[in-house]
Amino acid sequence: MTEAQVEELGRRLDAIRDRVVADRGQRDADYIHSIIRKQRYLEVGGRALLFAGILPPAWVAGTAMLSASKILENMELGHNIMHGQWDWMRDPKIHSSTWDWDNTSPAEAWKYTHNYEHHTYTNIVGKDRDVGYGILRMSDEQEWSPYYLFNPLWNALLATFFQWGVALHDLEAERIASGEKTWASVWPQLKAIGRKVRRQFTKDYIVFPALAGPFFLPVLAGNVTANLVRNLWSHAVIFCGHFPDGAVQFSEEQLDDETRGQWYLRQMLGSANLEGGPLFHLMTGNLSFQIEHHLFPDLPSNRYAEIAPEIRAICAEYGLEYTSGPLRKQYAQVLRTINRLALPPEKDTTPDPTTALTPTGSETPDTLAA
Repeated sequence: MTEAQVEELGRRLDAIRDRVVADRGQRDADYIHSIIRKQRYLEVGGRALLFAGILPPAWVAGTAMLSASKILENMELGHNIMHGQWDWMRDPKIHSSTWDWDNTSPAEAWKYTHNYEHHTYTNIVGKDRDVGYGILRMSDEQEWSPYYLFNPLWNALLATFFQWGVALHDLEAERIASGEKTWASVWPQLKAIGRKVRRQFTKDYIVFPALAGPFFLPVLAGNVTANLVRNLWSHAVIFCGHFPDGAVQFSEEQLDDETRGQWYLRQMLGSANLEGGPLFHLMTGNLSFQIEHHLFPDLPSNRYAEIAPEIRAICAEYGLEYTSGPLRKQYAQVLRTINRLALPPEKDTTPDPTTALTPTGSETPDTLAA
């Protein structure tokens, strides 16, 4: 693409955003209210059934409903509301400044590391800390060390304890280790995380099990399982957003003098979608439309499905990759990349300064901006 084409691409995407913003209204408000009601019904029903969890069918149904509730709360509600997607409604109960989610990561910390850092520096190795979360080697440009031989193990642990990993991710442990960040500056963050962890732990692992009296253990097991299911699901969906084959990674140098059109191009090429039906998209928090979400992170999530065909058509028109596939295929590619990057590189992978962009897969892109 020429520079003129990139800027024209930016103007066309701006026009799509402006059109959706102008069209926001009652049907969007009805949508988010309906999702909040469904999530609360699922949580109340799930917790009620778990009180009868001594009976296996009640335990299974209660745990399933509570798991679905936690996934909806984190993915479609917490993530999207804290992005400010519903701030335009001016409802203080559904606003990014007041919403706090069912997660050990404090809302304010997450909004900085995710909304600002990740969405500003998407897939820029060394700037986007979501590339490996400071734990994994997720790029050929990351220097290999024997620690990464355990890449698959670290990934399995991160998936299992994902909400805890996200909470600790906010601390920027690598900057503490390098001396860039002092313990004095970390202390307020540690206290905020401690308060959130205490609240979450008390709610799920003490109060609700205690309310069940003699059925303490079945309720405790149901809550542990629901949190585990939510962790595994959210980890899979989020990792499929940027690490399947075809998703492109970038160097810090490419951030210099980046125009709005180039920013759009980076978001588009650095993200990957998941294919499925309406229920699947809802349970991913519409992050199955990761490309559309990264282009327009503050648009209501229910609009991503509507504009996705238009974004795909624009990509085809400019000859750009629109990375998309079913969950099983995308996640298999992510796991293959994690396993491959556990091993030392076979040859020098120093990035070529003349190369514009670098794909996560093995193919060489021939459709990227000059």
